Amino acid sequence: MSPGAVILQSTDAATSPGHWTNAWRHFRDDKVGLASALVVLVYLFVAAGAGAGLIAGHWSKETGISYAPPAFSAGGRQSPQSRPEEGATPAGPAEDLGIVDPIGVELAEILKSPDIASAPEARSPTLPLGGDKWGRDVLQKTLKGTQTSVLVGLAAAVLAALIGTVLGAQAGYFGGRIDAFLNWVYSVFTSIPYLLLILAIAAVLNQKGTATVVLILGLTGWTGIFRLVRAEYMKHKVREYVQAADAIGASDLSRMYVHILPNVGHVVLVQLSLHVVLFIKSEVILSFLGFGVGVDTVSWGSMINEAQNELLNGRWWQIASATLAMAVLVTAFSLLTDALRDALDPRLN
Repeated sequence: MSPGAVILQSTDAATSPGHWTNAWRHFRDDKVGLASALVVLVYLFVAAGAGAGLIAGHWSKETGISYAPPAFSAGGRQSPQSRPEEGATPAGPAEDLGIVDPIGVELAEILKSPDIASAPEARSPTLPLGGDKWGRDVLQKTLKGTQTSVLVGLAAAVLAALIGTVLGAQAGYFGGRIDAFLNWVYSVFTSIPYLLLILAIAAVLNQKGTATVVLILGLTGWTGIFRLVRAEYMKHKVREYVQAADAIGASDLSRMYVHILPNVGHVVLVQLSLHVVLFIKSEVILSFLGFGVGVDTVSWGSMINEAQNELLNGRWWQIASATLAMAVLVTAFSLLTDALRDALDPRLN
C-alpha cells in the first residue's frame, strides 16, 4: 500500500462522524421532533422564570372577584359588583330596632386613622383566563404550576434513571448472585400495580411536599430502566472493546462506567424522557387525590383537585387551563421521545 493511500485512509477515519453526530443530523431533519423540542424548551423557560419569581410571582394575590369569568367568555361582559355609594351608610338590623352601637364612636375614629386603608383594593370583574374561588388569577396559577410539575417530573426522572442505571449495570455486568438478588427486588416492585404502589407509599409517609413526591416517584419508577440497562450490559460486557480494556488492566468500575456506559447512554436518555412524561402525570394524580404537594404550593394536579367542584357549577376555566397546559407538555415530550429514539437508534443511522 502506498503512503498516499495510508494518508487518505487516516484522513477518512479522522473525519468520519461519530454516533452522536449522526444522531444530531438525523434529529435535525425531523421537523416534528424540532417543534416538540421547542415547545419543551418554552415550558422549561416558564418553569425557570416562575422559580426565579420573574413569572407569576403574584399568583397568590387575590386580584379578581370570586370566580371571575374569563375575559373572552360571555360571562366576562358582566358589570362589576354593585358597591354602596360613597358617603351612604348601610342600614343594619340594630338601627331598625333603635339599638345604639356601644363601640360605634370608637370604631369610627379607628377607621379614620391614616394607618388603616380607607377602602379595600378594587378587584377586577374579569381575568384573562378567569379566577378561582378566592379571586386568584388562573393564568398565573397555571404558569406557577408549570414550575412544580416540570420540577417534579425532571427530578424524579433523574433519580429513577440514576437508580435504574446503577442497579442495572451491577446486575448485567457481574451476574451471579448479584443479578439474582437484584432481579428478585425488581420482581417485588413490578408485582404491585404502579399506581397502587405510589399511593400506598404516599399514604404511609403521610407527608406532603414537592421533595416527598419526587422521592416517591423516583424510588418506585426505576424498574423499567433497570431492565433495559441490565440487558445492554449483558450484551456489551463480552464485546471486544471491553475485553481489550480488561487486557490493559482496567478495573471493573472503569469498564462499567467509562467503557460500557457511553455505549448504552442513548437507552438511558430515551427512558429518561419517557419517565418525565410518566412522572408529570403521576404528580397530577397524586395531587388530585390529596397525596401530592402541600396546600401552599400550586401545581396542575392541585388545580384540577380544586376545580372538580367548580366544574359542576359551570365554572370550567381552571380545570381547562390546567388540563390544556398538561396535555400540551405531555404531547410535546412524547413526540420528542419518539424523535430521540429514532435519532439514537444505530440501526437507522
